[in-house]
Parts: sequence; structure tokens; C-alpha cells
Amino acid sequence: MTHSVPPTPEDIRAFRADHAQLRERDVADKLKISEAQLLAAYTGDGVRRINAHPDEIMRAAQTLGEVMALTRNPSCVNEKVGTYDNYHAGPHASMILTDDIDLRLFPSRWHHAFAVEKETDAGTRRSLQVFDAAGDAVHKIFLRDGSDVAAFDRAKAGLTLEDQSPTLDVVPRDPDEVPKSDLSKLDILRKEWARLTDTHQFLRLTSKLKMNRLGAYRIAGEPFARALQPSAVDAMLHQVVAQELEIMVFTGNRGCIQIHSGPITTLKSMGPWQNVLDPRFNLHLRLDHIAEVWAVDKPTQRGPAVSVEAFNKDGGLILQVFGVGKEGRDCRPAWDKLVAGLESLNVEVPA
Repeated sequence: MTHSVPPTPEDIRAFRADHAQLRERDVADKLKISEAQLLAAYTGDGVRRINAHPDEIMRAAQTLGEVMALTRNPSCVNEKVGTYDNYHAGPHASMILTDDIDLRLFPSRWHHAFAVEKETDAGTRRSLQVFDAAGDAVHKIFLRDGSDVAAFDRAKAGLTLEDQSPTLDVVPRDPDEVPKSDLSKLDILRKEWARLTDTHQFLRLTSKLKMNRLGAYRIAGEPFARALQPSAVDAMLHQVVAQELEIMVFTGNRGCIQIHSGPITTLKSMGPWQNVLDPRFNLHLRLDHIAEVWAVDKPTQRGPAVSVEAFNKDGGLILQVFGVGKEGRDCRPAWDKLVAGLESLNVEVPA
């Protein structure tokens, strides 16, 4: 189905009814609309437009009991079961920090939100869903058996917006940032990289040098960054399972980063997807979207922070994986050895 103008809410609902087997994201792609516009077409029919500010969404989330948190980008989906708590608000970045649900939130990207009640064969599925200005998903919260439905109803009522239009204006999607390097500043990059004491200092360093993450990796060379074969991510996941290591998996988009900390136990490949299917953590990763992989070593006050980082063909970050370094269960030495053994990709770096 193609349109020279955006489809009407009636068009959207008719198409959705004829393609009930498709996921919402796939329906939106076929209609050439955003996922948020698809949801908006059902406003008044199980969908209500609500306040999208993270302070309001997180205040509500902390009343729901045990839920499933979902954060994704086009190549990776991170799903964690747990309870929202310990919210720290900030004008530029906020966080939820618990053992199970660990989030970094960027309020400027939270533009549209909905309370959704969808009838399924298993009963009513309730969720709070947040989207950016382009209508792409930022973060979703799904109720589970045992979640507080009354709290969901209170949140829905308290967050409801006056505007309940079934149409939604969106802006063009921001493209992935292309890699930015500056060979004239390579010596400064290497010198300052070696002086890092915290991983969070790295992006400030690259910004100061007018570079970005992937651009810096491409020119830094070892011992700072080593290019790996694209297949290294799948190999790494299998070795983590086999060695029973605990890892930190960072998955996100410009509006939210979701972190899993702990082991992974069950891998299942399905077509191009590699899936972690554990009781309280699921990860769905498009292996065919991985174009570049880097093993990265950043010094910190607690020792080196070694990561495996995957990027798509346009330079967008898909996911990052670190070894867990928490006191009492430090898996970093075994993780560092695992990463050192991953197959390199022979690329030329500046001398």
C-alpha cells in the first residue's frame, strides 16, 4: 500500500486489520509512517495520548509493580523484567537505577507517549509507550501478570492530554551520525585517551576534538581500539554463555539506553536474529545489520574497561558489551581474555 499523502487514520486501521499477523513496526514501515502515527490512529480505541515527559512517565512506572521494560533501535531490542524505582531526574539526563531495570533517559527526545490497552488471545495487554519527534520508539513499559492494573488506570487518567487527535505530526528521522575523525589530532587523542579515569570522559574527549566514537576508534589503533570480524559479536555471545560470565549489555537510541547486568544462559538463532531468551532478560539482535565491530580499551580508576561494540553500515551504534566489574563478582579478567581472543579484522591504522 503506497500513498502520495500520509494515510488517514481510517486507512491505517483498515490496513492494520488486513495484516493482523504483522508487528506494529512492520505495519508502520509498509505504510511509510512512524510507529507513533500508527498508534495515534487508534486514539479512543484502546489508545490514549499522555504526557511524554520522563519525570511523569517514571513517576507512574514506579507504581506499577513488576513490569517488562523495552528499549530498542532498528537492530537490537533489549527487554528486562523488573520494578521501576530509584529515579533520578535531570534536565539533560535522568536515570532509573535498580538491579534489574537500569536506564539512562534523555528528556529532549521524549516527545509523544501513549497508554495502550490491546486485546490479545491471552487477555488485555497494557503498556506505556514513548516516542521521539520522528515517531520512533524511545522506551516502552509492558504490564505483566501481577502488575498493578489499578495503578495503570490511575496513571492513564493522570497523564491524559487534552489533545486526543488520531493524527500526529512528526519530523524527519535524524540519520545516524557518520564517523568523524581528525588525523591532525591523533596524537592528542591517544595521549588524552591514555589519561582517562572514567569511561564517561571519552565522549567529552571526542567532542572536544571534533570527532565521535566510531571516528576515534578507526584512527586510534591498539592498544586503544582493535577492529574485529563482524562475526565476533555472535562468537562473543556463545563464549559468554559457555563460560558463565556476567556482562553488561548496553542497548539504546538517542532517547534511552537500557542496561542488562548479569549472565546470559539461553541463545537461539532465528533467521538473521540472534536471541537471548532468559526468564527475565531477552535480547534480539540482527546479526546481518552488523557492519563494524571494535574491541575497545578505556582506562579507569578501577582498571581497564574493555568493551565489544557493534555498529551498522551507516555508523550507528547497535550495542556495547562490557565485563561486569562489581565488587564480589568481578568477571573482568575472564572477559578481557575472551575479548583478546576474538578474531581481528585486518585494517590499516595511522602509524
